Amino acid sequence: MRLLRIHFSALLFFLLIITEVSAQEYNAYLNNSYSYTIRKAINVYGSPAHTSVRPMLYSEVNKIIDYDSVLMAQSIPSESTSGFWKGLHNRVFNDHLIDVRKKDFTFQMDPLFHFEAGIESSSGSGSEDMEYVNTRGFQIRGTIGDKVGFYSSFYENQASFPAYIDDFIEKYGVVPGQGRPRSFGKEGYDFAMANGYVSYSPSKHFNFQFGHGKNFWGDGYRSLILSDNSFNYPFLKITTDFWRIKYVNLYAQFMDYNVPHSHELGFQRKYGTLHYLSINISKRVNLSLFEAIIWEAQDSTGQRGFDIAYLNPVIFYRPVEFSIGSPDNALLGLNLSVKIGKRNLAYGQLLLDEFKIKEVTAMDGWWGNKQAFQLGFKSFDAFRIPNLFAQLEYNYIRPYTYAHRIPLQAYGHYGQPLAHPIGANTMELLGRFQYHHKRFYFDYKILFAVYGEDENGLNYGKDIFKDYDSRAKDYDNFVGQGLRTNLTYNDIRLSYLINPAYNLNFSIGYINRMQKNDVADNNMNYFYVALRTSIENYYYDF
Repeated sequence: MRLLRIHFSALLFFLLIITEVSAQEYNAYLNNSYSYTIRKAINVYGSPAHTSVRPMLYSEVNKIIDYDSVLMAQSIPSESTSGFWKGLHNRVFNDHLIDVRKKDFTFQMDPLFHFEAGIESSSGSGSEDMEYVNTRGFQIRGTIGDKVGFYSSFYENQASFPAYIDDFIEKYGVVPGQGRPRSFGKEGYDFAMANGYVSYSPSKHFNFQFGHGKNFWGDGYRSLILSDNSFNYPFLKITTDFWRIKYVNLYAQFMDYNVPHSHELGFQRKYGTLHYLSINISKRVNLSLFEAIIWEAQDSTGQRGFDIAYLNPVIFYRPVEFSIGSPDNALLGLNLSVKIGKRNLAYGQLLLDEFKIKEVTAMDGWWGNKQAFQLGFKSFDAFRIPNLFAQLEYNYIRPYTYAHRIPLQAYGHYGQPLAHPIGANTMELLGRFQYHHKRFYFDYKILFAVYGEDENGLNYGKDIFKDYDSRAKDYDNFVGQGLRTNLTYNDIRLSYLINPAYNLNFSIGYINRMQKNDVADNNMNYFYVALRTSIENYYYDF
């Protein structure tokens, strides 16, 4: 035992005195709750960044603002003169647990965890329930030379959730954004999640990534084009960056385990090819074009596999789809952002799943008018208050958008939409306010949503995984049809950032969720305290 302590002390001392240099060819965290300085630098007037393509490489971030300098500015100096205790202090409050930085190689390793305890009270039950999250994991990342980067993380989770999330898990068989669970204890769940990728940049104009993870395209809190709402998926991503243009080719494999499947072949799979062309028209205006094709891996003729007709990285897919008589799901869209003043950004999205001018102009609620749009505005140093972020966003999604005649080809993955977490047949107004002083952060989010649930066994267009041929009617369709439901969601959080290197924070928070329709009137309150590393985004606000 004494020998073990000696070896542990020697290892710890070695980790604390490692020499550091710099190289970063891996992705920035998708969770940006604690990166105000970087977000402001990327979004303000004069920044050449393509703000709607996330995650960004740290090498891209460093062209605009030095990431290490940001971390250094947030550091808490040690009062100890001892090298060991000073190093230990920095490992806890400032640096990665393991940080090796050599000329041709870097390696970082951090623990990942989420320990949360909360009390839920609901109007329906009249009682208080204890909820918890117990997550342990780790992440590693690094670079080899100046062209190759790598990342891997793993989470093992046990959790008990508020009642409305339990209802979601029971209905769709998935923990929001985190995969398929097993029962744990009396009312809990056990689930795991792994991420990873290899990144290669042969030149300053190209980056190739092969991995298992998530992507987000858009400037808003939500994305109607591609969000990080659903579970991880395998992908190959090719990014071309030159002049004022960034062009992304994303080839992905999705799956839907709710579709009937065999134990021999596993869950039903489908493929997706997605293009995103971002153009900085000027220093203030960015226009991005989007297209996607989703098709099942195995159709009525047998094993179809990856259709090479959709492999071409520089082609419009609608003509290809038509030329091969394709039954696949095709979507088109655009993202527009305009910088106003020095620190404000107005943005919007338009998504077209089906579009017939005759039916749109007729304004008679044809079911095939499957479109969605987003309008938003966000401000850094809002109201001339330093470190205050404000955002207002409106989302509108018509019934049956993202759905398909073949349910497997819906624009979703692993039981969840690839875009908005509610799905379709919804409109939503949300506001966000974030303020930080040194390492203290205050975050408030409020949203109002109206959506139409299915009722009386009829499909009114909210659930994107239902066959749209089962629709309730052909005309007079409108957002909120079916069982009209009103949702109000308030989320208040106060946190202290313990270590900015991997977003280790201590938080206390309160969530109020009110859901009302003709069948139920639910009012939930949830108080919690948490110690966690905020790397990913998990969307429970639905």
